[in-house]
Amino acid sequence: MDKLIITVAPTGNVPTKEHNPNVPITPDEIAECVHRCYQKGAAVAHIHARDVEGKPTADPKVFKEIIEKIKAKCNIIIQISTGARAGKTAEERGAALDLKPEMASLATGSSNFPTGMNANSPQLIEYLAKKMLDNNIKPEIEVFDCAMISNAEYFARKGLIKTPMHFNLVMNVPGSIKGTPKNLLHLVESLPRGSTWTVCGIGNKNLQMTSMGLVLGGHVRVGLEDVLEYEKGVPASNEMLVERIVRLAKEFNRKIATPDEAREILGLK
Repeated sequence: MDKLIITVAPTGNVPTKEHNPNVPITPDEIAECVHRCYQKGAAVAHIHARDVEGKPTADPKVFKEIIEKIKAKCNIIIQISTGARAGKTAEERGAALDLKPEMASLATGSSNFPTGMNANSPQLIEYLAKKMLDNNIKPEIEVFDCAMISNAEYFARKGLIKTPMHFNLVMNVPGSIKGTPKNLLHLVESLPRGSTWTVCGIGNKNLQMTSMGLVLGGHVRVGLEDVLEYEKGVPASNEMLVERIVRLAKEFNRKIATPDEAREILGLK
């Protein structure tokens, strides 16, 4: 097995400090949290930005501040979100790609969220994929349902996504694919040959899905974007979640990848 790449998703679009006081919101809080997670073993930081009111934003100025503050502290791989909650138009959602982060998220289909739709039209996907290609940004294909894998292959055949691709299997979002062992195995078996993959589990499926990913030879994402409790009634922190997966990896004799080792595995160099 490759060394384990741990991605931390510290903020997301939804969690607030009312949900969990450990959620980092400001650029300073996000950068400090990412640095602490890097020290504990995280190699990739999946970044969402918030405005001064704490609401999701796609403003490249905010992303720029976050990226600069993280880079001043460590060499973790920065992966920015192009998700639908922070911006509505393709131009808004792709604005921060001009900052040329090493990675960015790319959902290759539409799906449901608990209170709305995760809308990604073919035209929007093509726009974001082309902009990532032009800026030499590695997409992380966000898979909320099975068809998003075949759709990513379609865009790869069109020359808009370089291969081998990297996927994040997002399990257990209400309205999308359930977080079950059978579903995870099906997604992994459906991936194009030579792909790398990460798995994250939302809510109470977080530990089960990330543990399975570790055992199956994939990579894992943890963080308060995905789960707010360490165990029932106990608020989590991003650092606690990274520490737990590092402990589990040690039990299964899976070594942890540094950011530079993760760059080799993901083909970023």
